[in-house]
Amino acid sequence: MTVDRLVCANCSGPVAEGRCPVCRANRARMQQEPGWSSISPAALIALLVALLAVVLVVEHATA
Repeated sequence: MTVDRLVCANCSGPVAEGRCPVCRANRARMQQEPGWSSISPAALIALLVALLAVVLVVEHATA
């Protein structure tokens, strides 16, 4: 999720504008932590498919 689309519950303004201390703190936190939240859904699906393929190959090799 990007900061552009978030609305602050404290001041009802866009978080990207940083109108209040809550907005500024959340904007800084989101820009600081790329983490798992920056992974696209397509990348997660590809990772899941790759994991499933590895499991199936291992299962087939041991059978």
